[in-house]
Amino acid sequence: MDKKKLAEKYRKAWEEKPMATSNNIKEASWNKFQSKAFSTKKRIKMPWRYAAAAILIISLSAGGLFVYQNTQQDTYKIAENVIENPTSEWKTIILPDSSKVELSANSKLVYATDFVHNRKIELNGEGFFKVKKDKEHPFQVVCNETTTTVLGTSFTVREDLKDGVSVKLYEGSVQMSVKDSTQNWLLAPGEKFIYNKQAVSIEAFNRFVDFDNEKFVNVVQYIEDGYHYKIRIPEAYLNKRITLRINKKEDITTIVKLLSKLHNLNYEINESLKQITFQ
Repeated sequence: MDKKKLAEKYRKAWEEKPMATSNNIKEASWNKFQSKAFSTKKRIKMPWRYAAAAILIISLSAGGLFVYQNTQQDTYKIAENVIENPTSEWKTIILPDSSKVELSANSKLVYATDFVHNRKIELNGEGFFKVKKDKEHPFQVVCNETTTTVLGTSFTVREDLKDGVSVKLYEGSVQMSVKDSTQNWLLAPGEKFIYNKQAVSIEAFNRFVDFDNEKFVNVVQYIEDGYHYKIRIPEAYLNKRITLRINKKEDITTIVKLLSKLHNLNYEINESLKQITFQ
């Protein structure tokens, strides 16, 4: 775009939507922009009110998007949110679309501010994802050179040594892709995708834990160890026998509801104390 057309574009933008900013600030903003945007010795001379229109076009920060234009191409930079887990324990994160992520120790997530419409995450480390279904907006997790694409499901993504990645699918289905490869891989529940620089492999894994006529106290111990809740239950129930299959990544509330129905018990979950009481 030549300089005359560029100036005209700024003038029209200014006349459509003036900015409520002082003249001194507008003049200073334009001078700063002009020094960067037009590197030639001869610069465009225009009143500050047109210059302010240029700032209006250039800065769209309220929407989380910063756009600047040069004579070569348009460049876009998406504002990002970064969540890190520096602790030694797993951290639960609720994303803007209500999907849930359990982020492992020393792991990090990066996602755009418009995540509800742009459901793409960059992962460093390991995370378990329970994704809210949205057919219009696929959910993607990028880790090293792999991309996991889903609509709604639960799975783990783990960054391994030497740029490797492993993905375990617990529910639903996912599609795997690798950078610079035209091939895609579809996973079924109970399948594990393994990628390294040399090859891709898919193998089965056990996504359930089974209790076959075992004492209720063993289920209690499993919940306390795996979910870090303290269980309070009438002593008379501890030695009762139970046969049960649980998805290893099942939500704790679902497990508690199932146990309460099996033994006709009421329950209360106290999140602040991390305690579950059956009675």
